[in-house]
Amino acid sequence: MTRRLAKHSKAPFLKRISLREDIAGNSDNAAFPFSVPFVRRRTLDIAFDRQVTIIVGENGTGKSTLLEGIASQCGFNLAGGSVDNRFGNERQAALAPFLRLSWLPKVSRGFFMRAESFFNFASYIDEIARESPPPRAYAAYGGGSLHARSHGEAFLALFENRFGADSLYILDEPEAALSPSRQFVFLRVLKELESKNCQVIMATHSPMLMAYPRADLLRLEEEGGIGRIGFRETSHYLLMREFMKDPDGFVAGMLRD
Repeated sequence: MTRRLAKHSKAPFLKRISLREDIAGNSDNAAFPFSVPFVRRRTLDIAFDRQVTIIVGENGTGKSTLLEGIASQCGFNLAGGSVDNRFGNERQAALAPFLRLSWLPKVSRGFFMRAESFFNFASYIDEIARESPPPRAYAAYGGGSLHARSHGEAFLALFENRFGADSLYILDEPEAALSPSRQFVFLRVLKELESKNCQVIMATHSPMLMAYPRADLLRLEEEGGIGRIGFRETSHYLLMREFMKDPDGFVAGMLRD
């Protein structure tokens, strides 16, 4: 059962995440997750100071590995869901045993959303609906099957209806099915979650989401470094800025031998 939070408990609840000191004696740099740059270099030590933390970086820098490890430590289903959602091949994340999480206070209420397994999560909710009255099963998802909506609308139905107060939300590329206009809707979802005393940790490649004004941006680097970064310093912003200046010339230059 979820622990009731004291009235003075304010997000962010998860204060810090780092690697355990005993990781060195268990590591093989050639094997996953020790092949991930920030694990190999032992550079993971993040203090969470704001309610919304956005993790950016190129493919292969370990964004999803980190989020999965946090979600596993929280007891969330790694296929997507909360501590109460049990479906799929339940397992512990490879990185989870080597993470140290510091809480004040610890919360178990929340959700791990990963775009790549969202179809399976929606199917799981449909299975529950077949075993109980549909209005009750679908109440937290806008009143109907997530499969009855487009991919993007199903994402928003989850964000707008399932996500409640005083919770931790771990989101891996929530923009995956969202059009640019729907990404702006998601920015309003983030604002609403902040007002409900929630903590959000998410990884994204979307410059629109990175621009959320009260977010703390952390960049995972290919050589293993981790550091805070301004929105206009991100490679995503710089690349899109150059593209928007001259789309035809930019694309022609990228395709040129």
